[in-house]
Amino acid sequence: MFGISSILVLLIWLIPIILVAKSNRTQGNEKLVWLLLIVFVSWFAWVFYVLLAPLKKIPTSE
Repeated sequence: MFGISSILVLLIWLIPIILVAKSNRTQGNEKLVWLLLIVFVSWFAWVFYVLLAPLKKIPTSE
């Protein structure tokens, strides 16, 4: 039913979702928004994530 090419396409589609989910650049709702954008817009949203995230600076404890 599923060929090797279908599985390959699925894996390629999942790569940016996995990368953002494991990333420490964003947290909480911002990460959820990026993940939803990637699901619905795909690789273009991931490219913007790499270039723009985080949209809001995360305070650091010093």
